[in-house]
Amino acid sequence: MAPSIPAEMSYIRMDGYGPPEVLRPDRMVVPEPRQGEVLIRVATAGVNRPDILQRQGKYPSPPGASDVLGLEVAGTVVAMGPGVSEWRIGDPICALVSSGGYAEYCVAPVPQCLPVPKGLSMVEAGSIPENYFTVWTNIFERGCLKPGESLLVHGGSSGIGTTAIQLAVQFGARVFATAGSEQKCAECVKLGADHAINYRTKDFLEVILERTGGRGVDVILDIVGGSYVERNLRALAVEGRLVQIAFLETSEVKANFMILMTRRLTWTGSTLRPRSVEEKGAIAAALREHVWPLLENGAVRPLIFKTFPLAEAAEAHRLMESSVHVGKIILVCDASQGS
Repeated sequence: MAPSIPAEMSYIRMDGYGPPEVLRPDRMVVPEPRQGEVLIRVATAGVNRPDILQRQGKYPSPPGASDVLGLEVAGTVVAMGPGVSEWRIGDPICALVSSGGYAEYCVAPVPQCLPVPKGLSMVEAGSIPENYFTVWTNIFERGCLKPGESLLVHGGSSGIGTTAIQLAVQFGARVFATAGSEQKCAECVKLGADHAINYRTKDFLEVILERTGGRGVDVILDIVGGSYVERNLRALAVEGRLVQIAFLETSEVKANFMILMTRRLTWTGSTLRPRSVEEKGAIAAALREHVWPLLENGAVRPLIFKTFPLAEAAEAHRLMESSVHVGKIILVCDASQGS
């Protein structure tokens, strides 16, 4: 029997661009699933760095997408649009979405949906899509990380970083990470990093060259850009790959790029949100095949730092901007399903 779906729902409204205070609870009409979409009663939604950028006016929604923040959700299927046969009412589900996650209900394209891994809570499931889609496509598809190779993860204590460390270790890589405190470095090592570098007190380039006997690492996942770019290139081994997924410092770079040719390096990068449903669906299929077994047997696990009620989204943003967290920050949108 299909559940009763209200006409309106709670969501987080954004009153223009600005500080966290622009985020306010409000009411709006529940969206309806279109062709190939499901409607999810949201239990939890992940808070991600792109949400901060969107709130600041630096990362607009793709054309046609809702202005409501939120790129990942977990919950239960409550309605299906035309042409949907893969899911049933009541199925526990997590999904990558282009927007709309900060709400009690959210629509998602079927190819971007995955079952909640067995043994994981809704809080954990709500932390999975954005990080795992991003890590898989950038480290293993674009970066082509192979067993026996080495990886450097910048921002190792972030949601992306903690995911990257665990997955790379499980697939046979030697992992290094950078983080902003000794405590965060210790957490990276607990997750499997061979060594973690406090970037506030040490030069990661010097440490990487020392630890690898001057060879460098095979792959670097970078979120900083700016002054890191030339040091990243110098920290790579011959035929190494630098994968750029953000420019927290700046995307305008002046550096000596001759090393790209002399060491036959590759510098690539990607954004996830603007990619097509088909492309995201292909990533979801790869995750289900290669990563879901690791989540279900406990080999990898989402690291949750703190949860907030949906109405306290502004506080969640303040916490993320403080950068004191290790792992994920989660909004609990439905208290009855949030554990």
